[in-house]
Amino acid sequence: MLRRSLLAVPLARRGLAGGMAALPAGLGLAGGMAALPAMPALAQAEWRPARPITFVVPFAAGSGTDAVARVLAQMLGAELGGAAITVDNRAGANGTIAARAVTQAAPDGHTLFVTTNTTHAANPWLMRRLDYDPINDFTPVSRLGNFVFWLTVGPSAPVGNLREFLALARTRQVSYASGNGTGIVAGATVARMGGVQMLHVPYRSTPPAITDVIAGRVDSIVVDLTPTLGHVRDGRLRALGVTSGRRSVLLPEVPTLAEQGLDGFDLLSFCILLGPARMDPAAHAALAAATARVGANPEFRRRLAELGFDAGTSTPAELEAFVRAQIAAWGEMIRGAGIEPE
Repeated sequence: MLRRSLLAVPLARRGLAGGMAALPAGLGLAGGMAALPAMPALAQAEWRPARPITFVVPFAAGSGTDAVARVLAQMLGAELGGAAITVDNRAGANGTIAARAVTQAAPDGHTLFVTTNTTHAANPWLMRRLDYDPINDFTPVSRLGNFVFWLTVGPSAPVGNLREFLALARTRQVSYASGNGTGIVAGATVARMGGVQMLHVPYRSTPPAITDVIAGRVDSIVVDLTPTLGHVRDGRLRALGVTSGRRSVLLPEVPTLAEQGLDGFDLLSFCILLGPARMDPAAHAALAAATARVGANPEFRRRLAELGFDAGTSTPAELEAFVRAQIAAWGEMIRGAGIEPE
């Protein structure tokens, strides 16, 4: 299996600030995405923002994370009495620029991080030296849900499924683009499990990578549905298979990579909400409670489902346990794919 149980033995972390040698694994919300009600203590919080809140996003406008952040900004602002929430896209360096900016922000509740497994599960294994600690440098607020990722090719690619794609890779050089940590790990894992060599072409974010795949300058990309669903429906991209172990309820007609021959391929990509470390308790409680109310709103789930995102929130404690477990799980995946930290 590509992704074994999240109760696996903890893995040592590479180059993290803070001096922690290992992370204990925990299940967190790995088994489900149901929105959870706010705890009574959180529901009583009286804090309100004194100025606009900023969502720092580690990827460019037009990315899946950006789309989720903008829906959340609108609905969370309403829950906070009409507060203004702006989105600050800080793409580059595999999300580390944005992560570092959040760690340096005042912990007063006015700067939050809408991020993914790239910064908070993959980077500890992809980067030899990381200038932030994904646990100690942040305050957990809530899970937001899961992205659905799929392997796609451009319209000129002479393939219609995974087997044909791998057969093509055995006859000529095939390339794959990436705009985030999930794309890096998933592409390398497809190559390893498929027994082929593939050229990795990295990008600062997914939108320009998608553009080059559509134009035929790169052969393929493993990417989330949110920025690509429209392209697939319009024929500008062709989906070969989803990366999850089971077919997505959002796209039940698209087969998994596992059922097409990559046995055990099961990759989870998540989106979470964090603040800087040592966040003001009143601000933290109010933000966690408001996010829980947004997550319980069917309109939030509906709007994000239209973008190909499976929404669901959590408590802060559950989020921390989940991130710890995912760091261990992604370490297994990255080592299994043969990726060396850079």
